[in-house]
Amino acid sequence: MSRTALITGVNGQDGSYLSELLIEKGYHVHGMVRRTSQFNRGRIEEVRTHAETKGLTFELHYGNMGDSTSLNRVISRCKPDEIYNLAAQSHVAVSFDEPEHTTEVNATGVLRLLEITHHNFPDCRIYQACSSDLYGDVTDGPISEQTPFRPLSPYAISKLYAYWTVHNFREAHGMHASNGIMFNHESPRRGENFVTRKITYSLARIRAGLQETLSLGNLDSQRDWGFARDYVEAMWLMLQQDRPDDYVIASGETHSVREFVERAAMIAGFDLAWDGEGTETRGIDRNSSRTVVDIDARFYRPIDSNIGPGDASKAQAQLGWKPRASFQELVELMMQADLDSIS
Repeated sequence: MSRTALITGVNGQDGSYLSELLIEKGYHVHGMVRRTSQFNRGRIEEVRTHAETKGLTFELHYGNMGDSTSLNRVISRCKPDEIYNLAAQSHVAVSFDEPEHTTEVNATGVLRLLEITHHNFPDCRIYQACSSDLYGDVTDGPISEQTPFRPLSPYAISKLYAYWTVHNFREAHGMHASNGIMFNHESPRRGENFVTRKITYSLARIRAGLQETLSLGNLDSQRDWGFARDYVEAMWLMLQQDRPDDYVIASGETHSVREFVERAAMIAGFDLAWDGEGTETRGIDRNSSRTVVDIDARFYRPIDSNIGPGDASKAQAQLGWKPRASFQELVELMMQADLDSIS
């Protein structure tokens, strides 16, 4: 008998990859999306057709993590065996400008979801998407499930509330609810306002003569980057376990924004040389002597965390999960996809 899954935030990067994975595994998939003036379905346009060819359901429902009534209506209609909560205000920089909205969606929204599920579908298994931003400025790695949390942004604080709320419902009500502490994971489906995709998309536009320069903030910010398609498999594996738990999902190595730019620029055909320091830094193409990269102080965060490498050994031991794509393969995949789309 096929299982039914509900994915909130289904039209995001992770939601699209997770939908594909669940359809391949024979699930009926329901996705929750916000009602907006823009019809943002590009990442999931082909999923419904794929589901139909397999005799499965892929259905979208309007709902909002900030509204209990709509959330209750969606869950009651779907009657899911599993819920993957990927919906969030996911931009760290935006969270400083909109801390109340970020908290309403990322923190209180998770409480609403757990309350509704606990009272109406107590056997439903829940995955909650958490973030390595929980750890704040921890450069000494590797970072595991035992590393103390020190959130440094409204976004991270909201995710910490969600993390502990899942813990509370798990212990108080016996719910099968797990937290995935996801380190940065990217793909060609990443939004263009996230730094990795901004890099590859902008370089492709510069290559095509459609843009002058790539403007960035802190080039020395360190992140543990992986491929989103690999990471959604870990989400699914968590809900297949007999017991719920919390897992760090990471590649185990860090790279700077500067390294990402250098690798992507090389694939795009630029030969970068760096000149200047701080906000005066420029990335100059040796072949043409033109400035390809510059620094804009507006893109610095009020507090910028440098997070060390994640330790996913628990996930490897208990879930049998490990990342497949390397950092170099990820950058090449993203850069080539944008070059192909703009050429």
